[in-house]
Amino acid sequence: MITCRVFREGTLEEERPFDPAAVIAAQAAGARVWLDGVAPTQDELRRLQEVFGLHELSIEDSSRWGQRSKVEFFSDYVFVVTHVLRLDDRDRLVDAEVHVFAGRGSYLVTLRRDTVHVFDGVPHRLAGAPQLAGEGIGFLMYLLLDEIVDGYLNTVERLEDLSDDVEDRVFAEDSEGEVQEDIFRLKRTVVQFRRFVAPMREVVDLLQDAPGMVTAELVPYYRDVQDHVIRAIEFIDNIRDLLTSALESQLAQVSNRLNVVMKQVTSWAAIILLPTLIAGIYGMNFRDMPELSWKVGYPMALGLMAASAFFLYRMFKTRDWL
Repeated sequence: MITCRVFREGTLEEERPFDPAAVIAAQAAGARVWLDGVAPTQDELRRLQEVFGLHELSIEDSSRWGQRSKVEFFSDYVFVVTHVLRLDDRDRLVDAEVHVFAGRGSYLVTLRRDTVHVFDGVPHRLAGAPQLAGEGIGFLMYLLLDEIVDGYLNTVERLEDLSDDVEDRVFAEDSEGEVQEDIFRLKRTVVQFRRFVAPMREVVDLLQDAPGMVTAELVPYYRDVQDHVIRAIEFIDNIRDLLTSALESQLAQVSNRLNVVMKQVTSWAAIILLPTLIAGIYGMNFRDMPELSWKVGYPMALGLMAASAFFLYRMFKTRDWL
């Protein structure tokens, strides 16, 4: 389904289902139109192609999801692929891919597979800046990109909180397996997030040079969006480094605990070894062993065992091996 919004001087004048004739009439009257479609059908894509003269290659791209962020320039419009990112209730990354056709004249088309609410505030922001509403469709494009990139920063803040929690648990959690699993899961989310966000830096950079799209008055606004993208990339790189350090610390702790256990096991084995050795010597039962005729041989052997075990215990205890 495609919804058509008609703007005149920055104010939303009409909102209705997509009708090619109504779109052509609104453009002829000097209004700007924003067509917003959710899971468009092939027939709807064909009608969009006919109304705005879109290239068949960009229409083909719009029928395929799972693309990286990019920008392509055509003679009278710009085709942009971007991603709306957020974390769900279980802190899993949710991606809503958006395809944008921005005409250098008076139209903007956004196509997405799923319903997202990131664009809900765009009409209000457009009405709140009448001095920039006359800058063409480039200002509406800026508002869309700004909403998307602001969502990136909100997601980064949440990822920072999650990484801080994991870092605290590394030194407080007894269950190593659970912490390691959380670190790997969060790191995978961070890598996915960066893969979606990184190409947006080039997209915004190229849009600033788009003739007929970004006017001189809009350049500072696009630079601000680009700055936010760079900040999001830098923050996510910091989070990735922090998670790597947390994982290394967790593995070091596991190794240290294993070393402590091995020292304890080795110490007890040495304590048991000497009494066992003494008992083994006197248990050989040779006929000419002189100690066999001693009346104090038995208590002396037991005392020697006890003394040697106590000596080793004290030595290992002093060295903090037990």
